[in-house]
Amino acid sequence: MTTTNTAISFHGVSRHFGQVRAVDNVSFDIADREFFAMLGPSGSGKTTCLRLIAGFEQPTGGDILLHGKPMTGVPPYERDVNTVFQDYALFPHMTVGENVAYGLMIKKVPRADREKRTTEMLEMVALSGMAGRKPGQLSGGQRQRVALARALINQPSVLLLDEPLGALDLKLREQMQVELKSIQRQVGITFIYVTHDQGEALSMSDRIAVFNQGRIEQIGTPAEIYERPSSAFVAGFVGISNLLDEKAAAAITGLRQTFSIRPEKIALLPPGTTVPEDHHVADGRIESILYLGSSTRYNILLDAGGELTAIEQNRESAGGDALRQQGREVRLAWLKSHIQRIGGSP
Repeated sequence: MTTTNTAISFHGVSRHFGQVRAVDNVSFDIADREFFAMLGPSGSGKTTCLRLIAGFEQPTGGDILLHGKPMTGVPPYERDVNTVFQDYALFPHMTVGENVAYGLMIKKVPRADREKRTTEMLEMVALSGMAGRKPGQLSGGQRQRVALARALINQPSVLLLDEPLGALDLKLREQMQVELKSIQRQVGITFIYVTHDQGEALSMSDRIAVFNQGRIEQIGTPAEIYERPSSAFVAGFVGISNLLDEKAAAAITGLRQTFSIRPEKIALLPPGTTVPEDHHVADGRIESILYLGSSTRYNILLDAGGELTAIEQNRESAGGDALRQQGREVRLAWLKSHIQRIGGSP
Protein backbone atom coordinates (compact mmCIF):
# COMPACT_ATOMS: atom_id res chain seq x y z
CA MET A 1 0.00 0.00 0.00
CA THR A 2 1.66 3.22 -1.11
CA THR A 3 1.03 6.08 1.28
CA THR A 4 2.96 8.87 2.91
CA ASN A 5 0.94 8.37 6.08
CA THR A 6 2.07 4.91 7.11
CA ALA A 7 1.55 3.93 10.74
CA ILE A 8 3.33 0.54 10.76
CA SER A 9 5.82 -0.98 8.31
CA PHE A 10 7.23 -4.51 8.34
CA HIS A 11 10.28 -5.04 6.11
CA GLY A 12 11.29 -8.69 5.82
CA VAL A 13 10.44 -9.35 9.47
CA SER A 14 11.02 -12.80 10.98
CA ARG A 15 10.65 -14.17 14.49
CA HIS A 16 12.02 -17.63 15.15
CA PHE A 17 11.77 -19.67 18.33
CA GLY A 18 14.44 -22.29 17.86
CA GLN A 19 13.42 -24.25 14.76
CA VAL A 20 9.91 -22.75 14.76
CA ARG A 21 9.42 -19.91 12.26
CA ALA A 22 6.53 -18.13 13.97
CA VAL A 23 6.91 -15.20 11.55
CA ASP A 24 8.84 -15.84 8.36
CA ASN A 25 10.06 -12.91 6.22
CA VAL A 26 6.86 -10.86 6.40
CA SER A 27 6.48 -7.43 4.77
CA PHE A 28 3.45 -5.11 4.79
CA ASP A 29 2.38 -1.53 5.52
CA ILE A 30 -0.55 -0.32 7.63
CA ALA A 31 -1.88 3.14 6.88
CA ASP A 32 -2.54 5.79 9.49
CA ARG A 33 -6.17 5.66 10.74
CA GLU A 34 -6.72 2.26 9.12
CA PHE A 35 -8.65 -0.59 10.74
CA PHE A 36 -6.34 -3.47 9.84
CA ALA A 37 -7.12 -7.09 10.73
CA MET A 38 -4.63 -9.93 11.06
CA LEU A 39 -6.64 -13.08 10.39
CA GLY A 40 -5.53 -16.67 10.62
CA PRO A 41 -5.74 -19.95 12.54
CA SER A 42 -3.89 -20.60 15.80
CA GLY A 43 -0.13 -20.68 15.26
CA SER A 44 -0.25 -18.75 11.98
CA GLY A 45 1.91 -15.85 13.22
CA LYS A 46 -0.68 -13.11 13.63
CA THR A 47 -0.35 -12.72 17.43
CA THR A 48 3.44 -12.82 17.20
CA CYS A 49 3.27 -9.91 14.73
CA LEU A 50 1.11 -7.99 17.19
CA ARG A 51 3.61 -8.66 19.99
CA LEU A 52 6.44 -7.49 17.73
CA ILE A 53 4.62 -4.19 17.15
CA ALA A 54 3.97 -3.81 20.89
CA GLY A 55 7.62 -4.57 21.73
CA PHE A 56 6.84 -7.68 23.77
CA GLU A 57 8.96 -9.62 21.25
CA GLN A 58 11.99 -8.57 19.23
CA PRO A 59 12.42 -9.70 15.60
CA THR A 60 14.99 -12.31 14.66
CA GLY A 61 15.47 -10.38 11.43
CA GLY A 62 14.06 -7.47 9.47
CA ASP A 63 12.85 -4.03 10.49
CA ILE A 64 9.66 -2.67 12.08
CA LEU A 65 8.88 1.02 11.73
CA LEU A 66 6.31 3.03 13.70
CA HIS A 67 5.47 6.21 11.80
CA GLY A 68 8.78 5.88 9.99
CA LYS A 69 10.90 5.38 13.12
CA PRO A 70 12.76 2.06 13.58
CA MET A 71 11.57 0.16 16.65
CA THR A 72 14.56 -2.18 17.04
CA GLY A 73 15.50 -2.25 20.73
CA VAL A 74 12.77 0.24 21.72
CA PRO A 75 11.01 -1.04 24.88
CA PRO A 76 7.19 -1.31 24.98
CA TYR A 77 6.73 1.68 27.29
CA GLU A 78 8.50 3.98 24.80
CA ARG A 79 6.28 2.99 21.87
CA ASP A 80 3.22 5.06 21.03
CA VAL A 81 0.94 2.02 21.14
CA ASN A 82 -1.45 0.44 23.63
CA THR A 83 -2.87 -3.08 23.74
CA VAL A 84 -6.32 -4.48 24.58
CA PHE A 85 -6.21 -8.15 25.59
CA GLN A 86 -8.85 -10.87 25.46
CA ASP A 87 -8.76 -11.36 29.25
CA TYR A 88 -9.22 -7.59 29.89
CA ALA A 89 -6.24 -7.47 32.36
CA LEU A 90 -8.13 -5.10 34.70
CA PHE A 91 -7.05 -4.49 38.30
CA PRO A 92 -9.81 -6.15 40.37
CA HIS A 93 -9.11 -4.06 43.51
CA MET A 94 -9.50 -0.75 41.63
CA THR A 95 -12.74 0.91 40.56
CA VAL A 96 -13.66 1.30 36.92
CA GLY A 97 -12.59 4.94 37.02
CA GLU A 98 -9.24 4.09 38.63
CA ASN A 99 -8.60 1.39 36.04
CA VAL A 100 -9.29 3.77 33.17
CA ALA A 101 -7.20 6.56 34.69
CA TYR A 102 -4.27 4.32 35.64
CA GLY A 103 -2.07 5.27 32.68
CA LEU A 104 -2.60 8.97 33.35
CA MET A 105 -1.75 8.48 37.02
CA ILE A 106 1.54 6.80 36.07
CA LYS A 107 2.28 9.82 33.87
CA LYS A 108 1.49 12.08 36.86
CA VAL A 109 -1.33 13.90 35.07
CA PRO A 110 -3.12 16.22 37.57
CA ARG A 111 -6.19 14.69 39.25
CA ALA A 112 -8.67 17.17 37.72
CA ASP A 113 -7.45 16.38 34.22
CA ARG A 114 -7.49 12.65 34.94
CA GLU A 115 -11.09 12.76 36.14
CA LYS A 116 -12.20 14.86 33.17
CA ARG A 117 -10.62 12.55 30.60
CA THR A 118 -11.84 9.44 32.44
CA THR A 119 -15.41 10.76 32.31
CA GLU A 120 -15.03 11.44 28.57
CA MET A 121 -13.68 7.96 27.93
CA LEU A 122 -16.46 6.26 29.88
CA GLU A 123 -19.06 8.27 27.96
CA MET A 124 -17.48 7.19 24.67
CA VAL A 125 -17.70 3.49 25.58
CA ALA A 126 -21.26 3.84 26.97
CA LEU A 127 -20.30 3.38 30.64
CA SER A 128 -21.33 6.75 32.06
CA GLY A 129 -22.07 6.61 35.78
CA MET A 130 -20.09 3.39 36.36
CA ALA A 131 -16.77 4.90 37.45
CA GLY A 132 -17.30 3.83 41.06
CA ARG A 133 -17.99 0.17 40.37
CA LYS A 134 -15.46 -2.65 40.58
CA PRO A 135 -14.71 -4.86 37.56
CA GLY A 136 -16.31 -7.84 39.32
CA GLN A 137 -19.64 -6.00 39.27
CA LEU A 138 -19.63 -5.69 35.48
CA SER A 139 -20.61 -8.02 32.64
CA GLY A 140 -18.02 -9.33 30.21
CA GLY A 141 -18.98 -6.75 27.60
CA GLN A 142 -18.74 -3.93 30.13
CA ARG A 143 -15.31 -5.10 31.29
CA GLN A 144 -14.15 -5.13 27.68
CA ARG A 145 -15.34 -1.54 27.31
CA VAL A 146 -13.36 -0.57 30.42
CA ALA A 147 -10.24 -2.18 28.95
CA LEU A 148 -10.80 -0.27 25.71
CA ALA A 149 -11.26 3.04 27.53
CA ARG A 150 -8.10 2.43 29.57
CA ALA A 151 -6.10 1.78 26.40
CA LEU A 152 -7.47 4.83 24.57
CA ILE A 153 -7.15 7.38 27.39
CA ASN A 154 -3.41 7.72 26.75
CA GLN A 155 -4.19 8.73 23.17
CA PRO A 156 -1.87 6.26 21.43
CA SER A 157 -1.31 6.58 17.70
CA VAL A 158 -1.87 2.82 17.30
CA LEU A 159 -4.21 0.54 19.25
CA LEU A 160 -3.48 -3.19 19.24
CA LEU A 161 -6.38 -5.55 19.91
CA ASP A 162 -5.54 -9.20 20.63
CA GLU A 163 -8.77 -11.18 20.05
CA PRO A 164 -10.61 -8.82 22.43
CA LEU A 165 -14.08 -10.27 21.81
CA GLY A 166 -13.17 -13.94 22.10
CA ALA A 167 -14.64 -14.37 25.59
CA LEU A 168 -18.04 -12.84 24.72
CA ASP A 169 -21.18 -14.64 23.58
CA LEU A 170 -22.24 -14.34 19.93
CA LYS A 171 -24.88 -11.63 20.26
CA LEU A 172 -22.67 -9.41 22.43
CA ARG A 173 -19.71 -10.03 20.15
CA GLU A 174 -21.68 -8.82 17.15
CA GLN A 175 -22.82 -5.74 19.08
CA MET A 176 -19.23 -4.95 20.11
CA GLN A 177 -18.06 -5.26 16.50
CA VAL A 178 -20.33 -2.38 15.54
CA GLU A 179 -19.24 -0.34 18.56
CA LEU A 180 -15.52 -0.94 17.98
CA LYS A 181 -15.72 0.27 14.39
CA SER A 182 -17.70 3.34 15.51
CA ILE A 183 -15.15 4.14 18.23
CA GLN A 184 -12.26 3.73 15.79
CA ARG A 185 -13.84 6.28 13.47
CA GLN A 186 -14.50 8.60 16.38
CA VAL A 187 -10.96 8.59 17.80
CA GLY A 188 -9.34 8.50 14.36
CA ILE A 189 -6.35 6.30 15.15
CA THR A 190 -4.96 3.08 13.70
CA PHE A 191 -6.56 -0.14 14.99
CA ILE A 192 -4.69 -3.41 14.45
CA TYR A 193 -7.01 -6.29 15.24
CA VAL A 194 -5.91 -9.92 15.66
CA THR A 195 -8.59 -12.58 15.25
CA HIS A 196 -9.27 -16.10 14.00
CA ASP A 197 -12.92 -15.16 13.40
CA GLN A 198 -13.54 -14.46 9.70
CA GLY A 199 -16.82 -12.68 10.42
CA GLU A 200 -15.12 -10.17 12.72
CA ALA A 201 -12.41 -9.43 10.18
CA LEU A 202 -14.84 -9.05 7.27
CA SER A 203 -17.32 -6.85 9.14
CA MET A 204 -14.93 -4.34 10.75
CA SER A 205 -11.75 -4.04 8.70
CA ASP A 206 -10.60 -1.67 6.00
CA ARG A 207 -8.06 -4.33 4.98
CA ILE A 208 -7.22 -7.87 6.07
CA ALA A 209 -3.96 -9.80 6.11
CA VAL A 210 -4.59 -13.56 6.01
CA PHE A 211 -1.81 -15.45 7.83
CA ASN A 212 -0.79 -19.07 7.39
CA GLN A 213 2.27 -20.81 8.84
CA GLY A 214 4.15 -17.61 9.60
CA ARG A 215 3.54 -15.98 6.23
CA ILE A 216 0.90 -13.74 4.69
CA GLU A 217 -1.19 -15.51 2.06
CA GLN A 218 -3.08 -12.41 0.91
CA ILE A 219 -3.71 -8.77 1.86
CA GLY A 220 -6.77 -6.91 0.61
CA THR A 221 -10.10 -5.34 1.40
CA PRO A 222 -12.77 -7.63 2.86
CA ALA A 223 -14.47 -7.82 -0.55
CA GLU A 224 -11.19 -8.68 -2.30
CA ILE A 225 -10.34 -11.38 0.21
CA TYR A 226 -13.81 -12.92 0.07
CA GLU A 227 -14.61 -12.56 -3.62
CA ARG A 228 -11.12 -13.09 -5.07
CA PRO A 229 -9.09 -15.42 -2.83
CA SER A 230 -5.56 -15.83 -4.18
CA SER A 231 -4.98 -19.33 -2.82
CA ALA A 232 -6.83 -22.47 -1.83
CA PHE A 233 -6.04 -21.71 1.81
CA VAL A 234 -7.68 -18.26 1.70
CA ALA A 235 -10.70 -19.61 -0.18
CA GLY A 236 -11.18 -22.34 2.40
CA PHE A 237 -10.42 -20.33 5.53
CA VAL A 238 -12.35 -17.11 4.86
CA GLY A 239 -16.01 -18.04 4.86
CA ILE A 240 -17.36 -21.14 3.12
CA SER A 241 -16.01 -21.87 -0.32
CA ASN A 242 -16.20 -24.70 -2.84
CA LEU A 243 -12.97 -25.88 -4.45
CA LEU A 244 -13.08 -28.04 -7.58
CA ASP A 245 -10.14 -29.28 -9.61
CA GLU A 246 -9.08 -31.84 -12.21
CA LYS A 247 -11.94 -33.81 -13.85
CA ALA A 248 -14.88 -31.92 -12.32
CA ALA A 249 -13.35 -28.51 -13.04
CA ALA A 250 -12.61 -29.49 -16.63
CA ALA A 251 -16.14 -30.83 -17.14
CA ILE A 252 -17.71 -27.61 -15.87
CA THR A 253 -15.35 -24.89 -17.15
CA GLY A 254 -13.38 -26.67 -19.86
CA LEU A 255 -10.13 -25.99 -17.99
CA ARG A 256 -8.12 -28.33 -15.78
CA GLN A 257 -7.48 -25.64 -13.20
CA THR A 258 -8.69 -25.41 -9.61
CA PHE A 259 -11.48 -22.90 -9.11
CA SER A 260 -13.53 -21.71 -6.17
CA ILE A 261 -17.15 -20.63 -6.02
CA ARG A 262 -18.99 -19.30 -2.97
CA PRO A 263 -22.11 -21.30 -1.95
CA GLU A 264 -24.45 -18.32 -1.95
CA LYS A 265 -23.61 -17.63 -5.62
CA ILE A 266 -25.06 -21.00 -6.69
CA ALA A 267 -28.71 -21.37 -7.73
CA LEU A 268 -30.54 -24.69 -7.34
CA LEU A 269 -32.76 -25.37 -10.36
CA PRO A 270 -34.91 -28.27 -11.61
CA PRO A 271 -33.02 -30.82 -13.76
CA GLY A 272 -32.62 -29.79 -17.41
CA THR A 273 -33.30 -26.08 -16.80
CA THR A 274 -31.90 -23.90 -19.60
CA VAL A 275 -29.58 -21.16 -18.32
CA PRO A 276 -28.03 -18.11 -20.05
CA GLU A 277 -24.68 -18.45 -21.78
CA ASP A 278 -22.95 -16.34 -19.15
CA HIS A 279 -23.55 -19.12 -16.59
CA HIS A 280 -21.78 -22.35 -15.75
CA VAL A 281 -23.98 -25.36 -15.00
CA ALA A 282 -23.45 -28.64 -13.17
CA ASP A 283 -25.90 -31.47 -12.58
CA GLY A 284 -26.01 -33.57 -9.44
CA ARG A 285 -28.00 -34.99 -6.55
CA ILE A 286 -28.64 -33.45 -3.11
CA GLU A 287 -26.71 -35.66 -0.71
CA SER A 288 -27.30 -33.85 2.59
CA ILE A 289 -29.09 -30.80 3.97
CA LEU A 290 -28.33 -28.54 6.92
CA TYR A 291 -31.22 -26.32 8.03
CA LEU A 292 -29.87 -23.09 9.56
CA GLY A 293 -33.07 -21.16 10.23
CA SER A 294 -32.70 -18.16 7.94
CA SER A 295 -30.95 -20.27 5.29
CA THR A 296 -30.41 -23.88 4.25
CA ARG A 297 -27.11 -25.46 3.21
CA TYR A 298 -27.23 -28.15 0.53
CA ASN A 299 -24.41 -30.58 -0.24
CA ILE A 300 -24.65 -31.81 -3.84
CA LEU A 301 -22.76 -34.76 -5.36
CA LEU A 302 -21.95 -33.83 -8.95
CA ASP A 303 -22.43 -36.15 -11.92
CA ALA A 304 -19.05 -34.95 -13.18
CA GLY A 305 -17.37 -35.92 -9.91
CA GLY A 306 -16.70 -33.97 -6.76
CA GLU A 307 -19.27 -32.07 -4.74
CA LEU A 308 -20.50 -28.53 -4.21
CA THR A 309 -22.21 -26.75 -1.33
CA ALA A 310 -25.00 -24.29 -2.07
CA ILE A 311 -26.75 -21.96 0.36
CA GLU A 312 -30.24 -20.57 -0.16
CA GLN A 313 -32.14 -18.06 1.95
CA ASN A 314 -35.43 -19.41 3.35
CA ARG A 315 -37.51 -16.51 2.06
CA GLU A 316 -40.59 -18.56 1.20
CA SER A 317 -39.91 -22.16 2.19
CA ALA A 318 -40.08 -23.61 5.71
CA GLY A 319 -37.57 -25.97 7.30
CA GLY A 320 -39.61 -29.05 6.47
CA ASP A 321 -39.83 -28.04 2.79
CA ALA A 322 -36.06 -27.71 2.59
CA LEU A 323 -35.37 -31.02 4.31
CA ARG A 324 -37.64 -32.89 1.90
CA GLN A 325 -35.28 -31.98 -0.96
CA GLN A 326 -32.73 -34.62 0.09
CA GLY A 327 -31.98 -37.16 -2.63
CA ARG A 328 -33.45 -35.04 -5.43
CA GLU A 329 -31.70 -34.42 -8.76
CA VAL A 330 -30.87 -30.75 -9.35
CA ARG A 331 -29.12 -28.48 -11.80
CA LEU A 332 -26.72 -25.94 -10.33
CA ALA A 333 -26.03 -22.66 -12.09
CA TRP A 334 -23.85 -19.64 -11.38
CA LEU A 335 -22.43 -16.67 -13.27
CA LYS A 336 -19.09 -17.41 -14.91
CA SER A 337 -17.79 -14.15 -13.44
CA HIS A 338 -18.37 -15.52 -9.93
CA ILE A 339 -15.78 -18.25 -10.12
CA GLN A 340 -12.23 -17.59 -9.04
CA ARG A 341 -9.49 -19.64 -10.66
CA ILE A 342 -6.98 -20.25 -7.90
CA GLY A 343 -3.64 -18.82 -8.99
CA GLY A 344 -5.18 -16.98 -11.94
CA SER A 345 -7.75 -14.42 -12.98
CA PRO A 346 -11.52 -15.08 -12.79
